[in-house]
Amino acid sequence: MSGLFLQCRLPLADFVLDADLTLPAKGVTALFGPSGSGKTTLLRCVAGLARAAGRVDINGECWQDDARRIFLPTHQRPLGYVFQEASLFAHLSVRANLEFGLKRIPAAERKVGWDAAMDLLGIGHLLARGTDTLSGGERQRVAIARALLTSPRLLLMDEPLAALDARRKQEILPYLERLHDELAIPILYVSHSPDEVARLADHLVLLDQGRVTASGPTAELLARLDLPLALDEDAAVLVETQVVGHDDAYHLTRLAFPGGSVTVNRKALAVGARARIKIQARDVSIALTGDNRSSIVNRLPARIRSFGDAAHPAQCLVSLDACGTPLLARITRLSRDQLGLREGMSVVAQIKSVALLA
Repeated sequence: MSGLFLQCRLPLADFVLDADLTLPAKGVTALFGPSGSGKTTLLRCVAGLARAAGRVDINGECWQDDARRIFLPTHQRPLGYVFQEASLFAHLSVRANLEFGLKRIPAAERKVGWDAAMDLLGIGHLLARGTDTLSGGERQRVAIARALLTSPRLLLMDEPLAALDARRKQEILPYLERLHDELAIPILYVSHSPDEVARLADHLVLLDQGRVTASGPTAELLARLDLPLALDEDAAVLVETQVVGHDDAYHLTRLAFPGGSVTVNRKALAVGARARIKIQARDVSIALTGDNRSSIVNRLPARIRSFGDAAHPAQCLVSLDACGTPLLARITRLSRDQLGLREGMSVVAQIKSVALLA
C-alpha cells in the first residue's frame, strides 16, 4: 500500500504527542509549528529513536505495529536522518564520511549512486577535504549526501538549515529543491520557517502542543483563513505556474496558471519550465473593475469567497478565488466597507509583487 501511515502517541512532561496521519508517498511533507509543538518528537518516533505507542507504515513496509508486536529498531529501518548539526566524523575526510554511508548498503540494493549524490549536492570537489575545513552549508550538503547514499526509503530532515546564517541558507536551498525535484524518496522535513515551507513542501502538517491541527496540500493550507498561518505578517499563497514567454524589450517573464498569468522580472527559465511563486497577502489589493489606470500590471479577475480577521483590528483578510487559484488579500476594514465588498462578489485582484521561489 502506497503512502506514509503514522499513528504515534507518546506522553511527555508538558504535553502528549498524539498524531494520526496519512501522508503522500512522494514529495516533501513539512512538519510545521512553534518550538515545542512536537515536530522533532514525531520525527524521532518515525525513526524509532523514541518509543511511542501506535503504528508506522512506510509505503507498505511496517516499521511498528503495537497490535502485532512489531517494532524495528532504528538500525533496521531503511531511513536517512539529517540533523540540525551535520554530525560528520571529524577524523574522516569528506570521501570517507560518504563511504561510511555507502558501505552500509549492499551494492545490489543501492538506489542512489555515488555520482548521482555528488551531482545532486554539488560536493564532488570537496572529497579530499577534511570536515573541519568545510563551511556550515558544505557540511550540511555532505551530511545529506551521506544519508542519501544509504538508499533510504524515507529521508528525515530535522531543521537542517537552523544552524546556518542567512547567506548559508540561501546557498543550500537550491540543493534541497533539487532533492525535491529529482528524487523519488519521500521526505519528512521539520521546520518553523514559513519561507522554507513555501519553497520546499508539497504537503503540510501543522502541529501545536503535540496535536495535528491541520494536514493537507501546502497551497490549500496557506490559503485557509481559519488557520494561524493567515495571521502571520508574511501570510501568502503558493501558485504553481509555467513559463509561457519572455518580453525582452522590458526584461520581463510571463508565468501562466489556471487563474490567469502574472509578469515578473526577467528570469533565466526556458519556456515551458515550471515555477512556484509566492504571493503575499499584503501585496494584493482589490478593485471593483479592471479599467482603472494603475502602475500595477498584474490583475486577475476573482470572486470573494470569505472574510476573516487579521492580526491588527484595523485590517481584515479576504479570501479570493481567481478561476480556481486561491489568493489572499489583507486590506483595511475601511476599504472593505467603502467598496461595499461582500461574499460572492466579482472583483479584480491587483498583485503588487510576486516572489519567484523555484
